[in-house]
This record gives sequence, C-alpha cells and structure tokens, in this order.
Amino acid sequence: MNLVNIAQARFNMIEQQIRPWNVLDADVLNLLADVRREEFVPLAHQALAFADLEIPLGHGQCMLAPRLEARMLQDLQIQPHEKALEIGTGSGYMAALLGRRAHSVLSLERIPELAAIAGTKLQKAGLHQVEVRVADGSQALGLGKFDAIVLSGSVPQVPQHLLDLLAVGGRLIAIVGDEPIMSAQLITRVSETALRSTTPWDANAPRLNGFAEHSQFHF
Repeated sequence: MNLVNIAQARFNMIEQQIRPWNVLDADVLNLLADVRREEFVPLAHQALAFADLEIPLGHGQCMLAPRLEARMLQDLQIQPHEKALEIGTGSGYMAALLGRRAHSVLSLERIPELAAIAGTKLQKAGLHQVEVRVADGSQALGLGKFDAIVLSGSVPQVPQHLLDLLAVGGRLIAIVGDEPIMSAQLITRVSETALRSTTPWDANAPRLNGFAEHSQFHF
C-alpha cells in the first residue's frame, strides 16, 4: 500500500469499524489515527492491517481486531500519570497504544520470539516507556501495583492474582467466558478490600495461553 492508500485505510478503519462500535472518545480516536498499526503487523499480512479481523502472528497467536483494542482502551480511561500492565504483548500494537496514554507500561509475553519482535518495534516507534518482558502472565506475581491492566485475549475467568495487582482506583479489562458467549469484564478496585465489576459489551476473542480452563465435569 502507498501512503495515500494507508491513510485512507486507517481513516476507514476508524470511521467504519471503530466509531460505530461506540468508541467515541476523541483522544482514543486521535491515538488510533496517530499510532501506525501497519508497523506492528507481520509483513506477510500488511494488506490486512486495517481489516476488521484477527491477524496471525505465528506461534499460534494473533492480533485482536482493531475495534476490540479500541474499545478496551476507551473503557480503561488511562490517565497520563498511571502505570499500565498488559498480559499478552503479541504484536506490540496494544502496548504502543497504552504507551501513548500511560506514564509507563509493562507488557508480558510468553513467547520469546514475539516479545523480541514487539520490543524492537516499540523502541523503533520511540516508546521507551514501554517494557516488554518474557513472562507468563497467568503466573504474574510480585510486579507491584498498576492503575490499568488489560488482557489482550480471552480467559475463562479473571484470576485473583491479577486482581491483587490493581491499585485502589485501578481498572482491569478482559474478555471473559467460553465460546460462543464471551463478554468484556471491567473490574475496578474501589478500596483495598472491594471490587466493582461490570460487563459493558459482548465479544469473542482468542484464548490467552496458560490460564486455567473451567472444569469440564457436568453434574
């Protein structure tokens, strides 16, 4: 794609996929226009950079559809002084979006090859406040407290150890459930001992690896 086509495709993504999905926050829309999604897409799939679909990354992983990433970012309402944690770096695109909003970002990726590629792309984009670490997010412990946590994939349920990483006032968003019915779950820590949970929208997403599935026993 040439620069004119890329600019038009990016505009179409925002106006035809993202805005109709109730992503109306002007700061988020401007961010999607500024961050070059195509630079985080594997070369073999760059023609699909702005399509409303999941893009393969290899290693059995994929980028989420743009509208999911945009809606999650909007719901988190990240402020410039906040610390963010991402579980599942993948391409690095969501980490780039987070890095443009938060003070600092830690993104965990199980697969070393993906972590290396994403880290290089984030550094090239000048996002030095984003750290990509090879780690299993399903076992993320002892990382300190975060104001915003995003799971870039679905889980059967949000594990307690991730909720324990939320600072008071912190928000976690994940796509939770089992196919064919999954929902976004937005969890806010309202005090040291209390959480508030809402399910603002429905969507399916590929599984994050490593998180325990529900028991398959039926009674």
